[in-house]
Amino acid sequence: MFGQLLKLLLLAVVTIWAAVAALPDKNLHVVFCDVGQGDAVLVKMGTSQVLVDGGPDNKVLECLARNMPFYDRRIEVVILTHPQADHMNGLVDVLERYTVLRFISGPEGNGTASFRELMGLVSSSQSQVSNLYAGEEVKIDDIRFRAIWPTREYVERHVDGISKSLNGSVLGAKTDGTDLNSFGIVVRLAYGEFDVLLTGDADVEVQDDQMRQGLVAEVEVLKVPHHGSKNGMDETWLAVVSPEAAVISVGKNNRYGHPRSEALKMLEDAGARIMRTDVEGEIEVVSDGKRWWVE
Repeated sequence: MFGQLLKLLLLAVVTIWAAVAALPDKNLHVVFCDVGQGDAVLVKMGTSQVLVDGGPDNKVLECLARNMPFYDRRIEVVILTHPQADHMNGLVDVLERYTVLRFISGPEGNGTASFRELMGLVSSSQSQVSNLYAGEEVKIDDIRFRAIWPTREYVERHVDGISKSLNGSVLGAKTDGTDLNSFGIVVRLAYGEFDVLLTGDADVEVQDDQMRQGLVAEVEVLKVPHHGSKNGMDETWLAVVSPEAAVISVGKNNRYGHPRSEALKMLEDAGARIMRTDVEGEIEVVSDGKRWWVE
């Protein structure tokens, strides 16, 4: 009997300490979830959460459980950078378990069962649905997400039948065959003097276009495009971004050979501190708006 009581007491203590540890502070937390070969980034500020992509499966739920209070079942914003499985599939599980107040994506879609399931969940939810284009901004508490890519003009050129609907929200539109990576939403996250560039899979195919918009600028932390692929970054683009640290979201022993040696050398030559989820697991960057550090 005493042994059972002791176990219950220890369980209660652990639960209380876990709850205390999960209480929000005044800092910005950017958590690069370890979801294998895919992307999922949880941004936390106070009691608000923004999730950028959801990884390839339900592993994202473990990241949310570790980094959100157990009693908080609400995510203020979900951003799907582009509809490919390694960024999208985990959002099905997220929408089934959490209330998402706002769902942001590009208008482009694909024909997979996972995409149809996700769109069904979005449609049946209470989420406010919107598209996001270069120059537009999403503000949550004291943090700002400024879109760097894609432009409205680029999307209108490559996605069928939306030219009359760009002021509204469009989901699942057919493309002209352009690589879905090129539609990927790129956002610059800013909190005080601290900036993070979240790039999805938008790679060298559109980085010249990004720079022509005049929105690409120096940041402290870069989420490396396309998992560190060979063609993920242009040297000129990287020189403008000039990150102090670069995070590569990538799976162990993945079949693509990511991150490629070319990408690693480029980052090393740029003087960036390289962090990889396949080596370090989950990576959490914290900032008070002036300083930043890794926990």
